[in-house]
This record gives sequence, structure tokens and C-alpha cells, in this order.
Amino acid sequence: MFISQAFAQVESSSGGSSFLIQIAPLVLIFAVFYFLLIRPQQKKMKQHKAMVSSLSNGDKIVTAGGLMGTIFKLDDERIATVIISENVKVKVVRSTISEVLGKGSNNTK
Repeated sequence: MFISQAFAQVESSSGGSSFLIQIAPLVLIFAVFYFLLIRPQQKKMKQHKAMVSSLSNGDKIVTAGGLMGTIFKLDDERIATVIISENVKVKVVRSTISEVLGKGSNNTK
């Protein structure tokens, strides 16, 4: 009887720290994912959104599909008209603009 009581006391006292030891790797993995994957992706999305909202007529851009051109007109919050060649204008979704190559003048034809 003495041995079983001592064994029961040891188990009950280590139960709380055992839970912390079991959950610590999960917390560590989540922290690594947050700082190495989630946070940089959110920062990149925020920069892209700021770049898209600051577009203006005459900017030289590259779309996600690889089209290079100059913004002719910003139709609304989602669509932009881009000149890709002389007399060739295409409408693109503004969120697909991946890069601004240079700020052009606001003088367009």
C-alpha cells in the first residue's frame, strides 16, 4: 500500500509540467511558421496593395502574365487600360500588375 501511494503522488505532481512539455513543440512550430511564412507573406501583400493603389497614368508596368506596357487609363478600382504597342490597348485587372518599372509622365495621347 505504501508503494502505490507514493507512485500516485509522483504521477499527480508531474502531470502539469508534462502537459507543458507536450504542447511546447506545437507552440514552437507555430511561432516558426508565423515568423518565417505568414508574416513575410502579409508584408508582401500589403506592399503589393499599396503599389496597386498608387498606380497612375503613364506608369510603365509588367503584368503577372508578362505583358509590358504603359498605363493609359485607370478605369475603376479593379480595371486599368494598358497600351502594349502603338494603337493596341488592353484592359487588365489591376491586381495582376506585378511590377512598376518606372513612373511615367501624366501626358498620354
